[in-house]
Amino acid sequence: MDDFIRRECELAALDRMVKRTEAGGRAGRPGRAVLMRGRRRVGKSRLVEEFIERSGLPSMFFTASAQTTHCRNGPEAVHRGGRRIGSPRGRGHARTGAQGLGRRPASSRGALPTDRPSVVVLDEMPYLIKNDPGFEGTLQKLFDRELSRRPVLLLCVGSDLAMMERLNDYDRPFHQRGTEMVVPPLSPADVADILRLPPAEAFDAYLVSGGLPLVLEEWPRAAGVFDYLAEVVADPTSALIVSGERSLAAEFPADAQARLVLGAIGSGERTHSLIGRAAGGLPATSLNRSLQLLGAKRVVEAVTPLSTRPSKETRYYVADPHLRFWLAFIGPYLSEIERGRGGLTLARIRKSWTSWRGRAIEPVAREGLYRMREGGVPDDSGAVGGYWTRTNDPEIDIVAADRGPIAKRITAVGSVKWLESRPFDAHDLAKLIVHRSQLPGADDATPLLAVSRSGATVDGVQVVGPEELLTAWR
Repeated sequence: MDDFIRRECELAALDRMVKRTEAGGRAGRPGRAVLMRGRRRVGKSRLVEEFIERSGLPSMFFTASAQTTHCRNGPEAVHRGGRRIGSPRGRGHARTGAQGLGRRPASSRGALPTDRPSVVVLDEMPYLIKNDPGFEGTLQKLFDRELSRRPVLLLCVGSDLAMMERLNDYDRPFHQRGTEMVVPPLSPADVADILRLPPAEAFDAYLVSGGLPLVLEEWPRAAGVFDYLAEVVADPTSALIVSGERSLAAEFPADAQARLVLGAIGSGERTHSLIGRAAGGLPATSLNRSLQLLGAKRVVEAVTPLSTRPSKETRYYVADPHLRFWLAFIGPYLSEIERGRGGLTLARIRKSWTSWRGRAIEPVAREGLYRMREGGVPDDSGAVGGYWTRTNDPEIDIVAADRGPIAKRITAVGSVKWLESRPFDAHDLAKLIVHRSQLPGADDATPLLAVSRSGATVDGVQVVGPEELLTAWR
C-alpha cells in the first residue's frame, strides 16, 4: 500500500490557503490560520507532513504532549519560534513537551523567509491549552502582532474535537482568526478503492476499520473481513487491537466511570436506565455526568426519534465505527488475545457478526442516503434518522424529513436489511407499510425505501444496494 492515501480534498484546501497568503491580505496581513480537528489516528499529522512535503514550503513543526507544561515550553516555545520566522539564523524548529518532544519534516531546515509563504504547525494543541490557561491569549497576540503580518500559514492541529471547536467561540481569544477544517476518517468508497474490495465487502471493512488509515495500512489488499481478523487476533500489537485502547487512554486518562459507561454502550445498551444498570448501577448523577463528558468528547452521540412529534426517548450510540467494533469485540477480551487465545475472540465475532453488523450499518446507511445525489432520499429532505417508541413497537430504521429533530413533513420511510442470502421480500414490505402507518407525520403516499445487501423480490419500494450506497462517497 502507498505511504499516503487519499486526502485530495484536504490537500487542495490547504493549497488554497497558501495561495491566499501569497496574494496578501487587507491592511498588510497576509497570514492565515487553520484550526484542524479530527478524531485520533485519522491521519491529521500525516496529512500536514504530506502537504509540507508536496509544497516544498519552509516550515516549523511543534508537537505537544500530555507532559507539556507552560513553565518550560508552551507559549514561550511558540513565541520563540514565531520570532525565528524572520530570523536569518533561525533553525525553523522548536521542541515542545517536558521531555523535549518535537519533530519536523526535512523541509523545515533553515530560516523561514519573509518574502514567500511558510508554514508553522502546532500539533496536539489541546495539550498546550489544557496545561497552560494563558496559552490561547499568547497565541492570539503572537498571531495578531507577528504571524498575521507575514506570509505564514499557521496550522493548529488537535484531536480533542470539542476543545478545537470552542477555539473559535465568541468569548475565546482566537475568535474569528482561524478557518475551521475537519479531517474525517476515510470513507467507505476510499476503503473500497484502497483494499480493492467489492462494495458489500468494503462496507464490512469500513465497519471494522472505521476508515482509520493505520488499520487500513495493515489490511491486505482484497482480503475479506475474516481473513484480516484471523491475522490480527493473533497479534496483540496490531493496529486494530491497540488503537482503541490508546484512544481511550488519551481521551479519559483518569475517568474510570466514563470508561465504564462507554463500555456499557459499546456492549449494546442504548437507553439511560439500561446503560446505568450495565455500568454497575451507577447513581443517576454520576451516569449523567459521564454521558455529558462522552458527548462533549464526541465519543457518544445522543439521538432522539425523528417524526413530527417531540419525543424524550433518547438513545445513546458510539459515534465512531471502529470504536464501536472495538468495544463490542476487542476491548473486553484483550487479556485472551494477549495470552494467545485470539481464536476464541474470532469465534465470538463470527457468532455475533450478522446481528451486530445489521445494527452497525444503520447509521452508515442513513448517512449514505442523505449524501446520495440520485437514488437516495427525496431532494427536499433536510434530515435522516430513525424512529422508535419506548416499547420498540414500532422501530423504524430510516426516516427522512424536511428537518430535524422535530419535522414538519416526513419525506420517506425505510428499512435496512443487510443479509448475504436474504433479500428484502414481501414480508419485509408488509411490515414496513404497517410501521409507516404508525409513524407520526407519515401517510400512505410517503415513499418507501429498502437498503438491502441482497436486493429485493418485491415492487413498491425503492431499493438501494451496496453499489448504489457506495456512490454517496464518490
